[in-house]
Amino acid sequence: MEKDMQQVLQKAEVLIEALPYIQRFNRKIIVVKYGGSAMSNEELQKNVIKDVTLLKLVGFKPIIVHGGGKEISRWVGKVGKEARFVNGLRVTDEETMEIAEMVLNKVNKSLVTMVQELGVRAVGVSGKDGGLLKVEKKYADGQDIGYVGDVTQVDPKVLYDLLENDFLPIVAPIGLGSDYHTYNVNADDAACAIAKAVGADKLVFLTDIEGLYRDINDKESFISRLTASEADRLIESGIIGGGMLPKLNNCTSAIRNGVSRVHILDGRVPHCLLLEIFTKQGIGTAIIADDDNLATGVKRDSFCQDH
Repeated sequence: MEKDMQQVLQKAEVLIEALPYIQRFNRKIIVVKYGGSAMSNEELQKNVIKDVTLLKLVGFKPIIVHGGGKEISRWVGKVGKEARFVNGLRVTDEETMEIAEMVLNKVNKSLVTMVQELGVRAVGVSGKDGGLLKVEKKYADGQDIGYVGDVTQVDPKVLYDLLENDFLPIVAPIGLGSDYHTYNVNADDAACAIAKAVGADKLVFLTDIEGLYRDINDKESFISRLTASEADRLIESGIIGGGMLPKLNNCTSAIRNGVSRVHILDGRVPHCLLLEIFTKQGIGTAIIADDDNLATGVKRDSFCQDH
């Protein structure tokens, strides 16, 4: 009986610890970029959707922006085409663009279904809907890579309308060019552009790594928090490379364009969103503005040992 009571009290303590964060972010917009391994594992997928649904039910205004790269590659292979990449960017000819749009819409509606199964109303849109994402053709070091777009403008009205009417928007990263052709957009870029346009309080990237390290081979060098300027210095030093480089550039861009906090989380950890947002310790890397003065309710009393 005593052991049962201890477990009940521990649950109560967890809820009390979450209270200031629930109060602070009530009615605030949080953009969650969802992709990587957490999308390909059914159990992790359900956990992420449960987390986002809970955020909605306790007063947040979440927006999901999802990827689907692995699934697109799978379907490209099914039709006998070989996926080609230039500098990490998928070469997207007209046929591949058709496949990408089909797959992303399929993923989009499956996420809508999962949210609605949990009792929350969701609406799936692509960047083409309501003129949400306007793009221009993207080149990779001068090379033509087909129907790949850079976001030039975001019209968030459709998202505001959905949020105002108590829907959870789920966005597929597809945009329209000035030529009214359809373009595939990197999901990180789409999430960053949307977060800036709606003035999100938080932008969360669910990734396949724990967060940032000063030395990827040294687990003790994990960085739990850093400012946008510190992030710039890490980039300039050459410590950050590979796929994390554009992600970190997106993070600092978001911070400098009004997003209060950016979080890089390991989407493979069950309920990573709740652990990061509702606990003092957190589990990922948080990137903050240079003038953030550790306001009440903000996690992590120290950045790392040398700060």
